[in-house]
Amino acid sequence: MGNTIEEKVLSTFHYLHENAEISWEEVNTTKYIKETLEKYGCETITYVDATGVVGKYGNFSKGLPVVAIRADIDALWQEVDGKFQPNHSCGHDAHMSMVFGVLWKLKETPELKDHVAIKFIFQPAEEVGEGALKMVEKGAVEDVDYLYGVHLRPIEETPMGSAAPVIVHGATKTIQVQVTGTDAHGARPHLNTNAIEVGTEIVNLLSKIHLDPRIPHSAKMTKFEAGGKSANIIPGSASFSFDLRAQNNEVMKELVEKVHAIFDAVRNLYNIQLEVTKESGIAAAKTNDEAISIMSKAIENVLGVDQVDKPLVTPGGDDFHFYTIKKPSLKATMLGLGCDLAPGLHHPNMRFNTEALMNGVDILHEAVIQTYEMNK
Repeated sequence: MGNTIEEKVLSTFHYLHENAEISWEEVNTTKYIKETLEKYGCETITYVDATGVVGKYGNFSKGLPVVAIRADIDALWQEVDGKFQPNHSCGHDAHMSMVFGVLWKLKETPELKDHVAIKFIFQPAEEVGEGALKMVEKGAVEDVDYLYGVHLRPIEETPMGSAAPVIVHGATKTIQVQVTGTDAHGARPHLNTNAIEVGTEIVNLLSKIHLDPRIPHSAKMTKFEAGGKSANIIPGSASFSFDLRAQNNEVMKELVEKVHAIFDAVRNLYNIQLEVTKESGIAAAKTNDEAISIMSKAIENVLGVDQVDKPLVTPGGDDFHFYTIKKPSLKATMLGLGCDLAPGLHHPNMRFNTEALMNGVDILHEAVIQTYEMNK
């Protein structure tokens, strides 16, 4: 690890990229974060029953506003060059590195330490939509007044050298379904219900859902498992997964109701056992004008007024928004950082311009400074 902040941020990024861990298994990542935070003067909080770390820096006894910066720490499990492995194709390695960079930048002005109260929230399990809720349960934002996050953005959304002061994520929902039946001989299709036909029927019915076309939304099957190695067996059982998206929480509620109505119709049509085995989701963003204004000013001060992008609306989701839903008084926003990211988020070979890391560090640091300037 080098001596300059930029060298340390880049070195940290490469280490975390090479040592990725999937949701709820971020054990070594948690250990690394804890040790690094403590090395640079933070008090740390960890948990017996969950991964993740909270670092505290500054003076928490003076009644100062508490500012938190959140980084997600988990990787995806995906095939990379023919091998399945944990892979940071959503940029969480970059997010962690930038948050460390903010700490290192704060330490360059040691006289500030008595005038700030900052939490660094390194949150697990964002990719499964569960980590933010766990951190809320653990009290990570109980005393927090302002919360800032960051996410790398694809080149199509935000170019290198620009940034958006807020990411307006949509709502997401995943549903897992199990159809349970009996297999039959390929010559006797009348003796069972073909689970593949059931899945096909569901896919066809999903395309018949009609909601307000002005609000982006979608529902699609993303996993279909039925049958085995023998081609002359008609499978009676199958498992399906579904991904639902909607730009606001109201349309998501309608969409979920329509999908469940399809399940009911298919149960009745085929007289089968169809069970929803798991359902989880992420709420759409609840934005805060004050936090967005602070982040806009930070981007302007670091990159220039012409590099402040308009609010970034995306059908992607992030469990960051559970913090504000569970604590409505929280003033929060997520920085959308331009970095020439391609071919896209969650692509196994996602790449970005690592020079953007210091842009993120400087903007988040400036947002912290602006927050305390405004609250003097």
